[in-house]
Amino acid sequence: MIGRYTRPEMGRIWELENKFAIWKEIEVLACEAQAELGQAGITREEAQWIRDHADFTVEEIDEIEKVTNHDVIAFTTCMAGYIDADIPEGEDKPSRWVHYGMTSSDLGDTALSYQVTQACDIIIDDIKRLGETCKRRAFEFQNTLCVGRTHGIHAEPMTFGMKFGSWAWALKRALTRMEEARAVAATGAISGAVGTYSSIDPFVETYVCEKLGLTPDPLSTQVLARDRHAQVMAALAVTASTLESIAMQVRLLQQSDVIEAEEPFTKGQKGSSAMPHKRNPITAERVCGLARVVKANAQVAFDNVALWFERDISHSGAERVVLADSFTALDYMFGKMQWMLDGLQTYPAKMEHNLWRTKGLIFSSKVLLALVDAGISREDAYVIVQRNAMKVWEDIQNAVDGPTYRERLEADDEAMALLSQEKLDEIFDPWDFLTRKDVVFDRLQELEF
Repeated sequence: MIGRYTRPEMGRIWELENKFAIWKEIEVLACEAQAELGQAGITREEAQWIRDHADFTVEEIDEIEKVTNHDVIAFTTCMAGYIDADIPEGEDKPSRWVHYGMTSSDLGDTALSYQVTQACDIIIDDIKRLGETCKRRAFEFQNTLCVGRTHGIHAEPMTFGMKFGSWAWALKRALTRMEEARAVAATGAISGAVGTYSSIDPFVETYVCEKLGLTPDPLSTQVLARDRHAQVMAALAVTASTLESIAMQVRLLQQSDVIEAEEPFTKGQKGSSAMPHKRNPITAERVCGLARVVKANAQVAFDNVALWFERDISHSGAERVVLADSFTALDYMFGKMQWMLDGLQTYPAKMEHNLWRTKGLIFSSKVLLALVDAGISREDAYVIVQRNAMKVWEDIQNAVDGPTYRERLEADDEAMALLSQEKLDEIFDPWDFLTRKDVVFDRLQELEF
């Protein structure tokens, strides 16, 4: 299902056609490296012949593997058929140099690293695009008042742009993690059965890796250590968690009792089969659900780190599933989040309405500080602030149209002995909380993706 909506480039990376194409390139490069060395007996002419004639089809490999029950042997057998097809009987077959001195993991792991770098590049691009969108929209709402909430309860005033800004910074951290994970994953190994280069010169590894943009592993044990892949999966999982956090905010903002913002609702869209009025946050919910998949898949990668001695294949089947699924799911999530945040519908009037729904209780911290400034202890000030606040809170919960918080304070002789009307005007101005807000937006202005 996801494959229908994700970017086609990501899907192609994990198709067998791409994997075998990378395998072919690695085998050809290894032959060319051997010819450069002049040690194994392969000539430059033979290496060129192999490059010109090497080929495969996924269907043929599948048929051969039904017999061999070994994917690499099925691949090399298939490719050999193309390489030797025009060689007369009795003459040396150039295909004998394919996979010379190599073991299966030399091919599979190096190719997998290349696939991971391809996929990382797409996710990195996804992060940059969404980060730029969040930064742009942060400045769009730099001066749009809304109430901040802690524990889901109204706290103090802020601006809606700060939400987008915090998302931009989270995506910048995601970018750093993905770039670091890509660097760790961009590693190849062509070192033989247990990593001793017993039948292959290290030059072959260096040559192949350089051509693929990879770094030779300093000490592989036939396989590349799976902590590398675990780091990639961890980066994907944390990034998915970041998208989940943003999507969760959208879901909360779209609640009927809040409705300060909502994801786009397109022409012709239907919200419910039973209730035509519904506009549900289905995209945000989908992102949250898929984040669970990516996070769960990371555990598989952690479990894959521990292998028996120099190598087993307990990791192999599992990582073929979780790597492809996680990269594909995350790319899909980014596509949906880009659409959702770029077109997020916002309601500033409702934001301001909600700001005053608690009748001024959000100014209690300013009242507390003003009373302390007037000379009484913090403990005594807290008593004055809270006793008036709780009366307003009770009215709100009981749907009683009672006095506002300011009106309660104005009727409190102990409070008004310390506070003037001019001071109350200052306290109950929401912008008084935001005199230093430009600090965070100045920092955001310097953010680059």
